Amino acid sequence: MSVVSHRNTCRLCDSGNVELVVNLKPIPLSENYSTDRDVALGAARFPVDVYMCSDCGHVQHLDVIDPKVLWDSYTYYSGEAKGMPEHFVQVSANILRKCEPPAGALVIDIGSNDGSLLKPFKQAGFRVVGIDPATEAARRANEAGIPTIPSLMTADLARRLREEHGPAHVICAFNVFAHADDLGEMVDCVRTMLHPDGLFFFEAQYLLDIIDGVLIATIFHEHMSHHSVTPLTTFLNRHGLELISVERARVQHGSLIGVVQQKGGRRPVEASVKELLALEADRHLTELQTLRDFNATVTRLREKAAGLVGKLKTEGAKIAGYGAARSGPTLIAQLGLSGTMEYIVDDHPQKVGKYETGDGVPVVPTAHLYERMPDYAIILAWVHAKKIIETNQEYLKRGGRFIVLCPEMRIVSKDGDVKV
Repeated sequence: MSVVSHRNTCRLCDSGNVELVVNLKPIPLSENYSTDRDVALGAARFPVDVYMCSDCGHVQHLDVIDPKVLWDSYTYYSGEAKGMPEHFVQVSANILRKCEPPAGALVIDIGSNDGSLLKPFKQAGFRVVGIDPATEAARRANEAGIPTIPSLMTADLARRLREEHGPAHVICAFNVFAHADDLGEMVDCVRTMLHPDGLFFFEAQYLLDIIDGVLIATIFHEHMSHHSVTPLTTFLNRHGLELISVERARVQHGSLIGVVQQKGGRRPVEASVKELLALEADRHLTELQTLRDFNATVTRLREKAAGLVGKLKTEGAKIAGYGAARSGPTLIAQLGLSGTMEYIVDDHPQKVGKYETGDGVPVVPTAHLYERMPDYAIILAWVHAKKIIETNQEYLKRGGRFIVLCPEMRIVSKDGDVKV
C-alpha cells in the first residue's frame, strides 16, 4: 500500500454515490515534529477533502493514510491533554452507572492511547485490556499497569480476546470511532467481543457541532469520519447492533457519545436517539447543500484570516503561535497562515526544540511568550482557547494580543474582544 490511497465508496453503506462537499488544502500529518527544519519544511502533504454519501448521508474523508505511517510516530497522549483525564473519570462513572457490569467484568478500550480511560475502571476492580496501534502510547500504558496490545483492531484479535478473556461487558471507542477506515470490521469486532448484556460506548466529534462551530481544526487525516446519528443508526443495525442512547457532550467543543447494544437486547431505545434524528432532519444534516454551505463558510473564514494576516505583516507585527496542537497544520493550511508565525510556544517535552511539519516553525517553551512578548499570539490549540487566555492575563496586561480563529475570528486584548 502506498502512503495514501483513495477509496471510491462510502465507509458506512458502500455506495459509490459520494460527492466532494468541502474542498480543503492538503496538509502534513499531524503530531509529527522534526529536529531538522528542512525536513519539516519538506514534509509531504496529503488530501483532507470532505465527501458526503448522497445515499446514506455519511460525511467522511476518502483519502486514507497507511495506518503504519499515521500512528508509528504519533505523539498525542490523552493523559497530557488538558481536561481529558477529568473527562474520562466522569465518563467511566457514567458508563458504570448505565451498564452496571458485575464485579470483575472485562472492560475493553479500542484506541486506548496511554490507558487514561481504563485507569478508573481498573481502580474500581474491573479487568481491563487496551488496544492501540500507536506503539509509544501503548508502551506508556503498559508501564502504567494498563495491559495494552500495540495493534489495530482486527477480526483475528477480537476472536483471540474473546477466547482468552471471555466476553466484555463494556467496550469503549472514545475519540477513535472516527479513525477507522473499515468501520464495518470495527463494529463486527465489537459484536464478537461484546457480552449479550454488554454495552458499547463510543465518542466522536459530532458533525452538527463541526458545522455550527466552524470547527475546521478538527478536520485532519485520522478523523476519517464526521459522524451523525442518522447514517450511524442504519449502519449499526446492518451489523447486528442497535444504538439505544446518544448524548451531546461539550468536550472538543462538540462530541457525540453513543451507547450501543446487541440488536434485540433488553434495553429500550431512549428518547435521545429519536430527538437527535428529528433535529438532524430539521437541520437537513444528511443533505449535500448543508455541507456545501459549510464549505462557503470556511471560504469566508479563510478570506478573513488572509486579510488580517496581510494587514499585520504590513504593520510589521511580531506573531507567535500558541500550542503545538495536532490541529495546528489544519489551521495553518486552511486559513493561509503559512509563514506568519516566528515560533510556536508549548511545553510538550517531545515537541520543544523541534520544528512543526509543513511550515517549519520552531517549537519553544511557553516562557518565551513573556521573554519575547510578540505583538500577537495565534491560538492553535483552539480547544483550550478560553483556558489559555485566562491563564495568560499578564501577557495581555503587557500589551500582547491573542488571535482566536474559530468559530469566529477575534482579537483578544486587555481591553476586551474585537471580532474580525
